[in-house]
Amino acid sequence: MQKSVEIKNKGLTLRGMVHTPQIITGRIPLVCLFHGFMGNKAEQHFIFVKLSRILENIGIASVRFDFDGSGESDGNFVDMTMSKELDDARAILNYAKSLDFVDTSKIAVLGISMGGAVASMLAGECKDDIKALCLWAPAGNMGELVMTGRSENDINGLKERGYYDLDGFAVGKDFVEDVLKLDIFGIAAPYDKNVLIIHGTEDKSVPFTISERYGEIYGTKAVIHAVKGSDHTFDSKEWEDETLEYTAGFLDGELKNNI
Repeated sequence: MQKSVEIKNKGLTLRGMVHTPQIITGRIPLVCLFHGFMGNKAEQHFIFVKLSRILENIGIASVRFDFDGSGESDGNFVDMTMSKELDDARAILNYAKSLDFVDTSKIAVLGISMGGAVASMLAGECKDDIKALCLWAPAGNMGELVMTGRSENDINGLKERGYYDLDGFAVGKDFVEDVLKLDIFGIAAPYDKNVLIIHGTEDKSVPFTISERYGEIYGTKAVIHAVKGSDHTFDSKEWEDETLEYTAGFLDGELKNNI
């Protein structure tokens, strides 16, 4: 069962979906899903919708919102920064904790790509509120990615117009300056509970080595699952099914035990 919801953060309305099992008895676990750069709350080939429905069927609720400037939420993409998305993520976590059917001791966060980096930072900051963490191809190297391969025209655009054009998205100067300052791995490092990292071995957007770096940070608490041959967003039915199966199994085990 799903319904649309809205929350406010810093004067902007964030629009999202809440998924719950058909029958709720007592308080239940919940997962917050964070989309990637230029993504939205459904994500590529609706993989977030599919995950939310799988979780419903095993008794786990979920919330998935568009960050400000993305999807149906207020704001403009050109004004988006990674720090603003982290602030939105805090607001989403607080909203999840406020729901009367949620067991606040059993909340997990999951993010894909830049949303994975945001999820990792949120977990580092709010480790006592987050029972488990799942990262899909997490872009912990956004500071390196944001200017890699940028043309002279892009650089001039940043200086003259305050943005550069990336496939029709206006990437703002504030975003670039913000992400270059963020110590993503350092902010993520304090998280001390179990982590599942899923990453395609042929990811051309975020190298598999970035997940290995996260693995070094989290140590024995982390398991890295390599999806053989997969690209960045698991763009085949086989890769998607593998990702969803491992994710659902991990979240079921972490959130529905009695520890």
